[in-house]
Amino acid sequence: MKRTLLIYALLSASSLIHAADFRLSSQDIKAGSLIDQKFEFNGFGCSGENKSPALQWSGAPAGTKSFAVTVYDPDAPTGSGWWHWSVINLPADVSALKADAGAAGGANLPKGASHVRIDYGVAAWGGMCPPPGDKPHRYIFTVHALKNDKLEIPADATAALAGYMINANALGKASFTAMYGRPKAK
Repeated sequence: MKRTLLIYALLSASSLIHAADFRLSSQDIKAGSLIDQKFEFNGFGCSGENKSPALQWSGAPAGTKSFAVTVYDPDAPTGSGWWHWSVINLPADVSALKADAGAAGGANLPKGASHVRIDYGVAAWGGMCPPPGDKPHRYIFTVHALKNDKLEIPADATAALAGYMINANALGKASFTAMYGRPKAK
């Protein structure tokens, strides 16, 4: 048993080393910074533009056949966090998403890519909208390098199901975290 765990740990470590050059960034949102209100959701008391930021990545692991992008708030008071964006089946030759790629309908996504239904109940970008007065929430932006050309999931799949399939087929991932909060209501 110990030997099996050691082998698994070594294999996992070598995968992480293999993806060490994998990087994700955004010209719109800097890692560790506060997110601009324009990326806020427009609804539920929030009044942002609800447009997704531009993202770019480089250094994907060898063997990458497609990408997925997710944005997740682990601080949402749901008991399970909140999925703000999930995009799958980005072709391996794509290394960026333009601003507002998250628009409903998928017209701004690269050919072949598609949105997955997120926790707002739509298949599109859903901006930040933490409860007023909460400490700023963390938003984790992640690009996942996948070992297959396409994830075969139902059109009405949840972000949790997509997350399961993404993680089951991942060769590596690159992330950054930024923060967003809203003042306490008066």
